[in-house]
Amino acid sequence: MMRLIALGSAALLGLAACSQPLPEEPASAPAPGPATPSQPTGDPVSAGDKLTAQGFGPLRIGMTRAEVEAALGPDANPNAVGGPDPEACDMFRPNRAPEGMLVMLENGVLTSVWVSRNAAVETDRALNVGDTAAEVKRVYGASAEATPHKYVDAPAEYITVWTGSDHTSAAARGLKYEIGTDGKVSSIAAGGPSIQYVEGCA
Repeated sequence: MMRLIALGSAALLGLAACSQPLPEEPASAPAPGPATPSQPTGDPVSAGDKLTAQGFGPLRIGMTRAEVEAALGPDANPNAVGGPDPEACDMFRPNRAPEGMLVMLENGVLTSVWVSRNAAVETDRALNVGDTAAEVKRVYGASAEATPHKYVDAPAEYITVWTGSDHTSAAARGLKYEIGTDGKVSSIAAGGPSIQYVEGCA
């Protein structure tokens, strides 16, 4: 079953975008819970963990796959295909991550964190999936950059906020809010330039 997360529309310099839609997370995927003895241990996710341009909870952009797994566990659904070339680009939910959260790794390095269908995950500006585009723009003011949605008409759009003027290098950090046809946030991406991708890994 494929999952589709429509990602941002801006082209990237020096990064190859993953070219296929995301596989849908199966309904039967295990819920996050305590690590078993065979799983890596790490800091648990708490209600105080926030999605920021730098990551989420114990996750930090730039981590290796081993560090991601030590923080929130291995792939909750290892039989799902995360991309046509997982070594180059892979997306999966660590088994102790909140439902609806995916991590993207490119060449073995965490480049972004994605959340959809989970209004309980909050950004550092107290924004969630389900909030309105108007609220996102109010919170960020002039820092919010709105661009048309790649696939559907307005009011669907992308609202991107960068922490600095760099939007393309590996050091760039930001958040992208995808707005659906109902004018509300349907997904949030946090991290580096890969938040701009239009298609996730297959």
